[in-house]
Amino acid sequence: MLTQPSWSNHFPGLGGISDHVRETLDRKTKQLHIPQGTVVFGPNKAAESLFLLISGTLRVQQLSEAGREIVLYRVHAGESCVLTTACLLAHEDYSAEGVAETDVEAIAIPRDVFDDLMSSSAAFRAFVFQAYSKRITDLFVVIEEIAFKRMDIRLAQKLLELQDIEGSLSMTHQNLATELGTAREVITRQLQEFQRRGWVNLTRGHIQIDDSLSLKKLAETG
Repeated sequence: MLTQPSWSNHFPGLGGISDHVRETLDRKTKQLHIPQGTVVFGPNKAAESLFLLISGTLRVQQLSEAGREIVLYRVHAGESCVLTTACLLAHEDYSAEGVAETDVEAIAIPRDVFDDLMSSSAAFRAFVFQAYSKRITDLFVVIEEIAFKRMDIRLAQKLLELQDIEGSLSMTHQNLATELGTAREVITRQLQEFQRRGWVNLTRGHIQIDDSLSLKKLAETG
């Protein structure tokens, strides 16, 4: 486990905070271990703390009215959760779900401490808004891709992103559909077309990339 005074070193944006603010954070924050698969927050729940990830990955996803899940973004080590930030700033409940994709070590800054530091520390405020701005930009990219980019291009990009060093993915068609914000049937049809072209080989719950060069050429057209 990390010692409490050292955790802020994992967040370069906190380098400019005063000794007083650092001491406040050391005293009033909590270090959490969140097991893989834990639902950290969900729709219609109040945001109680700002989460800063020391290690692991948190997946933030939303369920549409039609019952379809879409991955909005992931929070990695050294990052904060923009949805939590928005809920804390607006005093509104969550509208999406956060799930620990791996075991997660995180720092929780309670709402009252967050509110106090946002009003009293320019350096802390800058840290929060810089992270917020970056993630909002990322979300606009997700929206643009869903609305305008061809699914075959997006799927090729996602396969290349998620493959291991052997070109293999242990992933269901539904998992990929959730990643890309579409229906499982759409992913299945496109993967079958990739297989027909000899680019991938499909087995239950597993995808093997056989022609990464062709996938890369398609991915680069987007």
